[in-house]
Amino acid sequence: MSLKRNIFANYISQLYVMLVGIVMLPIFLRYMGVEAYGLVGFFAMLQVWFQLADMGLTPTMARATARFSGGASDGPSLRRLLRVLEGIFVGVALIGAIAMMAGAGSISINWLKVQQLPLVEVQRAIVLMSAVVALRWVCGLYRGVITGFERLVWLSFFNICVATARFVLVIPFFVYVGASPTHFFSYQLALATIELTVLVLKTYRLLPKLAPGPRTPWQWEPLKDVLAFSLSLSFTSLVWVLVTQIDKLVLSTLLTLTDYAYFSLAILVASGVMAVSAPISGAVLPRLTKLVAEGDEDGMISLYRNATQMVAIIAIPAATILAFFPEQVLLAWTGDIEITRQAAPILRLYAIGNGFLVIGAFQYYLQFAKGDLKLHLIGNAWFVLILVPALFWATMQYGAMGAGWAWVAANVVYFITWIPVVHSRFVPDLHRHWLIRDVAAIVVPTVVGAALLHSFLQWPSERTFITLSIGLLGLMLVAIAVSGSSAAKGMLYIWRSKIG
Repeated sequence: MSLKRNIFANYISQLYVMLVGIVMLPIFLRYMGVEAYGLVGFFAMLQVWFQLADMGLTPTMARATARFSGGASDGPSLRRLLRVLEGIFVGVALIGAIAMMAGAGSISINWLKVQQLPLVEVQRAIVLMSAVVALRWVCGLYRGVITGFERLVWLSFFNICVATARFVLVIPFFVYVGASPTHFFSYQLALATIELTVLVLKTYRLLPKLAPGPRTPWQWEPLKDVLAFSLSLSFTSLVWVLVTQIDKLVLSTLLTLTDYAYFSLAILVASGVMAVSAPISGAVLPRLTKLVAEGDEDGMISLYRNATQMVAIIAIPAATILAFFPEQVLLAWTGDIEITRQAAPILRLYAIGNGFLVIGAFQYYLQFAKGDLKLHLIGNAWFVLILVPALFWATMQYGAMGAGWAWVAANVVYFITWIPVVHSRFVPDLHRHWLIRDVAAIVVPTVVGAALLHSFLQWPSERTFITLSIGLLGLMLVAIAVSGSSAAKGMLYIWRSKIG
């Protein structure tokens, strides 16, 4: 499969999913109200925490599929592994959903700080969101298989369709049926059921055909071969959730649902930094794994460095805009002065932290492709023992702003101290070239350009012109980032040569 076409399809899909969610959110607020949207933010957090039940099995399945594509395993082994994981996923999904439903009353009364919504309405919403969370989590297993087969063009198109149904087609549902939390999560439950059905059918069409005979039995044995790697990823997932979600969990009980909605809005916008990098990461990870399986070390390193530059070209301008101009971004987005006032300081901090995160994540891709996560486990253990308690303390003491500062500090410290260790272990002499030529050459001029523009730029007062100004500013910063990227300049030179 074409890597460039996969990356392009991923970008179209991810950008669409990100933008449609952001664009439609003010309409959600208009129909649902701010406090009801706080339940949507709580729902988003639950989805991430439920990933702990994955135990590293989804990425393990994706890696096994990629290895099959690279000729490192056979079809029956792949099918047996999927079969055992399906049993685990269904069982865990049922247990998790039932447990959350049983606790719906306690969550609505004792955990969430509800002010205006009827408690019965909140309880029904929690029951429904429990089922949606479980179904969407099972969808991840089949997305992992499809990603491992590098059928990302199809998956991107499907994700666009699902996002359209979630964020756009729900508006007529609000108008003609209802916009209460119960209505919203009932709609999402029906959509999640359809989503899972389609993904299952697509997965089984991609799996290698077997000779006629008995159905693949459910056995534990296929899991034993990948259990160590899976448990390594499980710990990684645990740390990831702790580091990225402990603040949201704590704030969900400290803040009122209305204030939690403002916090969720800021986090949603800041997540755009990671969303614009996810398409490249999603396409590169299986290809890196395949290159390692084929023994192409030079090709793997070249792809690793070029992909770092491609992510930096997009993610760093996005992070700098949100860090230097959060008020203008929020005002252009919502047109609401109160939302802008409440969310802008939080947005600035999370955007900076996410900028470090997307670049620092590449060392994980390298270890994943090599199939050796020992250093990743050590680094993440350090995170758990030192940084997570600091994050918890800052959140308890200073609320959302404390969480933001802790998020920045955590990612800066990890970037500076641990990434050099990982690089020196897997590819000696890589880190200095990677840091200077692939990262700093793009980050430094982009940040300097944004700082200068922040000092001299005069913003218009009308919302339409603010939006246009942000778009032009983004193009300028991307151009500055491209000028610092050797990979991008090489691609432009080849493109010009073909045209000429």
